[in-house]
Amino acid sequence: MKKVLSIIILIVAGLLAYKFFLKPPTFDAGESAPVISGTLIDGSEFSLEDLRGSYVLLDFWGSWCGPCRREFPMLKSLYADYHGKAFKNADNFHIVSIALEKSDAQTKKIISSQQLDWPHHIIDVNPIIMISRYAQQYDVKDLPTKFLINPDGKFMGTNLTEQELRRILDTRL
Repeated sequence: MKKVLSIIILIVAGLLAYKFFLKPPTFDAGESAPVISGTLIDGSEFSLEDLRGSYVLLDFWGSWCGPCRREFPMLKSLYADYHGKAFKNADNFHIVSIALEKSDAQTKKIISSQQLDWPHHIIDVNPIIMISRYAQQYDVKDLPTKFLINPDGKFMGTNLTEQELRRILDTRL
C-alpha cells in the first residue's frame, strides 16, 4: 500500500511540476491575447489595448537572464527595421518588454546602456519572479518568452525565431 501511495504522490508531483514549471505557453493562433496594463518605466500608464491596430512583439525577459540579453541585438534590429513602417493591415510595429525582476535598479541601467529605445518597458518586481501577475496572465514559465500579436489583439505565434518574425512581417508590408 505504501508503495502505491508513493507512486501516486510522485505522479501528482510530476504533473504539478510540469504544469507550473515546464509546460510552455499554450495559446493558439487566433486566440485573443490577455490585456496587459501597468506603469511604464517613464511613469506613464500603459495598456496593451493602446496598441490595437499594430503588430506587437511582447517580450518577457529578465536582467539576470543571459539568453534574454543575447537577444537584444535581434530585438533592436527588428524594431529599427519595422517600427514606423506602413503595413497593409496595421499602422505600426511595437515591442513591449516586460522584465520579470526581484529589483528594478539594474534593469533600468541595462535598458539605457543597451539602448533598448522602444518606449514600452514594464518592470514587474516580485520576490518570486515567475509568479508575477504578467507571467501568470501569459503562462510564462521560462525566459525569454515572446508572443507576436496581430493588429486585432490576437496571437500569431509564440517564441518565433527572428527569421519567422521577419517572414511574417515582410509579407504584410
